[in-house]
Amino acid sequence: MSYVIRRLLLAIPTLVGMTAVVFFIMALSPGGTGAALLSKEGNLKPQEREAIKKYLEERYGLNKPVIVQYGRWLGKISPLQIGNGPLGWPWFKSPDLGESMFRSRRVSDLLGDAVPITLLLNLLSLPIIYSLSVLMGITAARNRGGLIDVGSGTVLLAAWSFPVILMGLLLQGYLANRDVLYWFPAAQLHDMQADAMSFLPYYIDGHWERGWLFDTAWHLILPVFCLSYGSFAFVAKLARGSVLENIGADYVRTARAKGVSQHDVLYRHVLRNSLIPLITFCSTLLPALLGGAIIVETIFSIPGMGRLLVESISLKDREVVLAITLVSGLLSLAGNLLADLLYAVADPRVTFD
Repeated sequence: MSYVIRRLLLAIPTLVGMTAVVFFIMALSPGGTGAALLSKEGNLKPQEREAIKKYLEERYGLNKPVIVQYGRWLGKISPLQIGNGPLGWPWFKSPDLGESMFRSRRVSDLLGDAVPITLLLNLLSLPIIYSLSVLMGITAARNRGGLIDVGSGTVLLAAWSFPVILMGLLLQGYLANRDVLYWFPAAQLHDMQADAMSFLPYYIDGHWERGWLFDTAWHLILPVFCLSYGSFAFVAKLARGSVLENIGADYVRTARAKGVSQHDVLYRHVLRNSLIPLITFCSTLLPALLGGAIIVETIFSIPGMGRLLVESISLKDREVVLAITLVSGLLSLAGNLLADLLYAVADPRVTFD
């Protein structure tokens, strides 16, 4: 418990550092946030432009020094309010992520719409990546040097080397093209008529209607595949190497000498000791998937956090970019903490005392 508390306390300066870098890069970039706000107003007379500039600077605090602007943003998102409680004591409040400078909506509302979609993509990808890759890694290790090992290794290397952008465009061009193979939809998460569908598939007038749930799953197949195949290839090769390393260990020879079955040796002993490098990679996989979601969501026009980030960066929408940086940092730190805790589950010898 003390280790978890220390990690949670260390997460605070880490998040401050991450958001500070993003904030100062945006603030010190050519033109800054104020120029992006003025550019959307079109051609104005000098007097009108100056009046609008003054209004925007006062509204968003852009006329303050950069360090003051960042301090004010930290004060808004901080759950601890200093001096406003009874007798001047600190008290807790809901973090305020501010308002989008271009969309006229609360940033928390924008994230409430986008974050669940990105998490859905990642939560579908992670089990697929690890379940199939571990199974393939074990199969390749058991047939080391054989046709399965060599063939799967070649395919996995090619998959890991294939760019996600090109894969997404090829899938759209062939499997989601009405002129070629229209097996899957090309974009979005739902059909235009999805709101009128029932939740589950149903049978009517002699044919099946897919329903809202199946329609969503149908739309998710190509994006989840694009998000998963590269990491799947890497984890499968990593699992193969880790299993091969443990198969030749002394404890495996001892277990076989005692008459333990091959199945128990492989799945109860070798696999458990092979999980450490897979857990280590898992801590970096979640941030990698979040980064990959930027490409996938843009290609398939999915309104998730990645697409929102790309649009916000192009608009220099500072509040939204900072909020997404904060959420991504929290998810990455949570993944690292979870990986550390799983070390102790996979190997009882690991301790954090």
